[in-house]
Amino acid sequence: MHKLIGLIALLAAAVLPGAALAQKSYDVCWSHYTGWEPWAYADEKGLLTKWAGKNGISVRLTLVNDYVESINLYTGGKFDACAMTNMDALTIPAVGGVDSTVLIVGDFSNGNDGIVLKNGKDVKALKGRSVKLVEFTVSHYMLARALEMNGMTEKDIKVVNTSDADIAAVFTSDANAAAVTWNPPLQQVRNVKGATMVFDSSKIPGEIMDLMVVKTKAPDTLKKALAGAWYEVMKVMSDKGKGANDAI
Repeated sequence: MHKLIGLIALLAAAVLPGAALAQKSYDVCWSHYTGWEPWAYADEKGLLTKWAGKNGISVRLTLVNDYVESINLYTGGKFDACAMTNMDALTIPAVGGVDSTVLIVGDFSNGNDGIVLKNGKDVKALKGRSVKLVEFTVSHYMLARALEMNGMTEKDIKVVNTSDADIAAVFTSDANAAAVTWNPPLQQVRNVKGATMVFDSSKIPGEIMDLMVVKTKAPDTLKKALAGAWYEVMKVMSDKGKGANDAI
């Protein structure tokens, strides 16, 4: 009887080779940033599932509310791909020995990262202040560039490490706040009464690249699925009419 059952299973596998193999699943993470919101749209509208299916795999997309934690999880092996900036790909995964490939350059920031403060109208007004940001990330890089361009150094300020999930609330409650962040929290802090954006990424064009990074050893099926879903969303957003407006 057992031999018969085994023979039936072998015959089924021979006729339907895919039936004997579980569909390979991959994990992808992202965090809130304007240039990465299309990933959530691709997931919610089934485009990620569609392109994964075309490539014979399944893809799980996970939102991680803490940006640096998403990169740490990617570096630690929990995720096969992760949305991050160019310099953060170099400072965490690369240093951790993870060989990564830039699959998609989503945008060049161009104003989506900024320095905002209360009671001041320019970068020089940061002197002597505590500046809240996600330490050792793209925000730290941009702050260093802004200080350099204005004849200052990090010794002129005090950096306070603050999660991107908390930075808007902390900025709002501080009467003498200064913060470096990215959209959408950047939009929130800019709208606070008495706040002024004194520097943004458009002043360092092309330096901040917002990417989807995938482990180089990941199969082409995953890379093709992510690229296909991304560019279908881009097509939806760039078309004219109600569909594009609804997507945006």
